[in-house]
This record gives sequence, C-alpha cells and structure tokens, in this order.
Amino acid sequence: MKKSLFSGVALAAMLACGGSAWADVLFGVGAPITGPNAVYGAQIRRGAEEAIKEINAAGGINGEQITITVGDDVSDPKQGISVANKFAADGVQFVIGHFNSGVSIPASDVYAENGILQVTPASTNPVFTERGLWNTFRTCGRDDQQGTIAGKFIAENFKDAKIAVIHDKTPYGQGLADETKKALNEADIKEVMYEGVNVGEKDFSALIAKMKQSGVTVLYWGGLHTEAGLIMRQLADQGLKVQFISGDGIVSNELASIAGDAVAGTLNTFGPDPRNNPDNAELVKKFRDAGFEPEAYTLYSYAAAQAIAAAANAAGSNDPQEVATAMKEKGPFKTVLGDISFDEKGDPKLPGYVMYEWKKGEDGKYTYIQQ
Repeated sequence: MKKSLFSGVALAAMLACGGSAWADVLFGVGAPITGPNAVYGAQIRRGAEEAIKEINAAGGINGEQITITVGDDVSDPKQGISVANKFAADGVQFVIGHFNSGVSIPASDVYAENGILQVTPASTNPVFTERGLWNTFRTCGRDDQQGTIAGKFIAENFKDAKIAVIHDKTPYGQGLADETKKALNEADIKEVMYEGVNVGEKDFSALIAKMKQSGVTVLYWGGLHTEAGLIMRQLADQGLKVQFISGDGIVSNELASIAGDAVAGTLNTFGPDPRNNPDNAELVKKFRDAGFEPEAYTLYSYAAAQAIAAAANAAGSNDPQEVATAMKEKGPFKTVLGDISFDEKGDPKLPGYVMYEWKKGEDGKYTYIQQ
C-alpha cells in the first residue's frame, strides 16, 4: 500500500510540477553562434526563437509546446557533425539550420539516420537537397538558380568587361562561383581569371596584383562577407576600380564595417526582402523595438519554424517523417516569406533571386537595397 500510495503521489507531483516536459517537441537551432559568421548565427537563432514563441502562444503544434536547444557549429563541418550528434542524443526532432552549405550537407546525414527533419534557412548548395534524403528542406533558394540570375545579369550589363571569378573554396562559395561562371560561359563570355582563396585569408595583395595585370573590371565573388569586405577595402587601397558583384553570402550590414566606403555600389543577389512586405510590418517593428535588425536570414529562419509547425498540424502528427511527407504534399503553408510549397526534393517554390545595390540608407549607413 505504501509503495502504491507513494507512486500515486509522485506521479501527481510530476504532473503538477513539470509533467508536460515529456510532451514538449524539441527543436534544435544549429548555426555559427560564435566565430566570423556569428552575425548570421544570430539571425538564424533570433528568427527561430521569435517564431517558436509565437507558435507556442497560439497553442504549439498538435497541442504540444516547442522547446529549443542551440548548437554552435562555428561554420566548421566537423563541429557541425558534433552538434548534429548532440542533437540526436538529446532527442531533437526538428532542426532549423545550419548556415553554411559545407555544414548542412554532412550534418543532414546524421539527422537522416536519427529520424530528424532539417530545414535550412540559408544553405544554397544544390547538393543539400539532391541526394534523395527524406529529411532535407530549405526556405532559401539554390545556387544553380542564383548563379543563373547573376550570370545573366553580368552578361546583359557588363558584356564587354574583363571578369574575374573568385571564390573561397567552400561548397557554398565555389558552388555559387561555378554556377555563375557556367551561366557566363553559356552566354559566350569567358572570364579572364578564375581563382580560389582560403577562408580566413587577410592579405589579398597577390590576387589584386594579378587582377591589375589581367585588366579586370568586374569581380564576381563566391563567398562570405568577411573576406569580401577585406578584398573590397584592399582593392580601393591599391587604386583598382572594379564592379564588385556577389551573392547572398554578403547580406550583412557588417560588410560595410569591414569594407568602409569601398562597399558603395556593390551588387549582390538575394531573395526579395521580406522586411518590405506590409504583412510583416508589425513583426519587423517587434524585432527593431528589441534592438535587433531582422535582416538577411532572420525571417527565413522564422519561416522555417512556421513551415514545420504548419506541416505538423496538417499531418496531425509531430513525427518528423510524417511531417516531412506533409511538407511535400500538404502545402502551401503561410509564412513571412509568403505561401510556401515544397517540391519532392525539399526545395521551396518561392519567387526567384533579385539584385541589390549597396547604398547609404536614410541613417547614413551603407546597406543593401533591392533594385
């Protein structure tokens, strides 16, 4: 009798104090929380956290609340795999992340083996969704789409230019550069330089000297904002005027703090800015009132959480594999990016890439403005 009475009291206490804990749905947010790309990690984390707060306030998914655990991959593939393994050990069911394609691709294998659904708001390398895995989705576009747009834009606007295609040797940077180069070559435009540099490199004087020798007037950069800013600044310091064009890896206002005035006139591709959507005005204001500018991938991350929640509710299940099926079959889902449907690979059906130009905003600071 004592044992049975104790068991009943213990059970009642657990239900009263935290019995819902085992019913929570666990989301992992994987991103570079520290390191040179921490600005993007902050975007992904803040977007996911705000979306999940709103989803929980509306009742959660299928009556269960969402809890979050964060993993810092430092933009390193090995660390990304460690984060993925920890998420699996912790019982994570859904992952929003990662930022780098070079991290998302190997991490997705770990997630697939452990029954975890992954939605990246930022990884654009086509390989991520081309391997036939059940669990890979993204709310951003792909580099074969982005590179085609960039190559066509360069071919139409700079057809007589001497073009250098430079990349950072990563799956994202080289992948985007190669897709852009492919589009240029198909338009019968041949680059005068094709070079790779190392992530973390600081001195680009040899590269710039070679560009001068080749008479380069347009530089297409496949890589992130850290190296891009240094290249821009050093180009200006050495008096070489080129039109700098890049992709979605430089969409951070931090670029201007690295490049200074040399950022003016830079062009880059990215999706239509969701901050400009009137339907998002209240949400954007909420972020800004909290002292955070929801630029770049913030709302893409927010949309990733929305899509998972909507698909789970549509499926009537929080089982990741059933949610993955619903994501492909039961859309479109309402998100801050607009109504999203996913194809059989996990790629979103969204408007394509557009061009941005870096100019001074109303506050006197440089930022990327949609053309």
